[in-house]
Amino acid sequence: MPKRKAVTNDEPDESDLSPPPQGLLDAVPPSSITLAPDDLLIKEAPRKRRKVKQSNDGRSDKEEVVPARKRRTEKSQIKVELAVEVEVEGEGEGEGKGEGEVEVVDTVKVKTKRKSKVDKERELVEMPLAARTVGHKLIIGAHVSAAGGVHKAIPNSVHIGANAFALFLKSQRKWENPPLLDTHTTAFHAHCKTHSYDQTNHIVPHGSYLVNLAHTDKTRTAQAYAAFLDDLKRCERLGISLYNFHPGNDQNNDRPKALAHLASNLNRAHAETKTVITLLETMAHGGNTLGSTFADLRSIIDLVHDKSRVGVCIDICHIFAAGYDLRSPSAFRETMDEFDRVVGFKYLKAMHLNDSKAPLGSFKDLHANIGTGFIGLRGFRHIANEPRLAGIPWVLETPIEVRDADGVVVKDKKGKVLEDRGIWAREIKLVEGLVGMDTEGEAFGGLEDELARRGGPERARLLEQIERVKEKKEKMKKGKRKGARRKGEEDEGGGRSGESSPLSDLGDEVSV
Repeated sequence: MPKRKAVTNDEPDESDLSPPPQGLLDAVPPSSITLAPDDLLIKEAPRKRRKVKQSNDGRSDKEEVVPARKRRTEKSQIKVELAVEVEVEGEGEGEGKGEGEVEVVDTVKVKTKRKSKVDKERELVEMPLAARTVGHKLIIGAHVSAAGGVHKAIPNSVHIGANAFALFLKSQRKWENPPLLDTHTTAFHAHCKTHSYDQTNHIVPHGSYLVNLAHTDKTRTAQAYAAFLDDLKRCERLGISLYNFHPGNDQNNDRPKALAHLASNLNRAHAETKTVITLLETMAHGGNTLGSTFADLRSIIDLVHDKSRVGVCIDICHIFAAGYDLRSPSAFRETMDEFDRVVGFKYLKAMHLNDSKAPLGSFKDLHANIGTGFIGLRGFRHIANEPRLAGIPWVLETPIEVRDADGVVVKDKKGKVLEDRGIWAREIKLVEGLVGMDTEGEAFGGLEDELARRGGPERARLLEQIERVKEKKEKMKKGKRKGARRKGEEDEGGGRSGESSPLSDLGDEVSV
């Protein structure tokens, strides 16, 4: 049998295998991750198989099994299998595998740890989507996730380049929640100090959607008040001074009574806490919804005993949908002056920055990305350059669903809508850049047109929907008028119910 020799590589830095892409082990595809319970146990590594091909001396093929060493697998490790071939060539002829060749195939298990929570937080901070702007007169951020604890909101805010942020202090979809953990409180304070967030002016938690402090039912009042007070006490533990909430709804068709009941609950909550300023958010819906007019806000403030503990958060989308125009310079000035006259800018403590998918006075709460809705980029240019609005936290609550240049939603292979938090990072820079921007310049005009085109499909869809609703209501009104006229004619002429009059089809202009 010819003597075999191993073929060695004189250049150890080169390899037959292509190097893995950077970050391969940090982004393992789902198909290669095994999460079955058996994978958490200690498993025996695969055996090495050595195949020996038939040589010139007439010997038959052999397969030699070489036992491999057992390796321990920690519970926190994920296995990624890579096949590595090692060839040992003997003396032979030709370019292919020669006579007496031995092929050894090893299966190697490469083990990598999952990213820890600390690593993920560090990655958010060290690799932000945009850098935070230092020294800008506008303090802009977004409503970020606090999943995993309130302290998680801070790296999420840093990641998008935000100088302010909002969050939920607990689940806003249920009444009962676990208490705020001391470890989370400590981490929150530490993160705010590290990343220079002023807890008294840069952070505006949002209250639960379930709470209605205007509801006069005793049981409902007790439930809502307990949840509201719990949030205020959480704010105090976290050093947060501003707390935003929805004023609520009148459930008994007695608006003055509902407003008084809301103010009474605020007075109770202020007496049981020391520092938090409760902010009434402006609302989009009319009807029994409180806070859809500046007059509603004024009425509530007048009934609050400690005026230093109450304020207002203007939602740009909401006031536009409620009928306050912002689009032209004159309309914007008129709206701001009315707010100052009725409420007073000294009570304005925060703002929600959203465009509107629905038109002026639609009473629909439908947020759009900046410049893509019916307010448009020009309206936000007025807002960014209004000195009375500067110095308070502005919070984006805009959608982060991905759309193409024509406004069509982008989906993945499974049909799920793609989301991108980079949208917030870009919108923060967009609004910051509107300060001092010339509206007659090419840069502004091109940007305005691009954003308007992107929001076109949604605006058209909403307009069509609104028109359908209007037509439906008009038909219902006409039907009621015809029914009432028909009934009156029957009563006068002694006709029976259900019988039509010859005059009923002639319209409202016929006089009898």
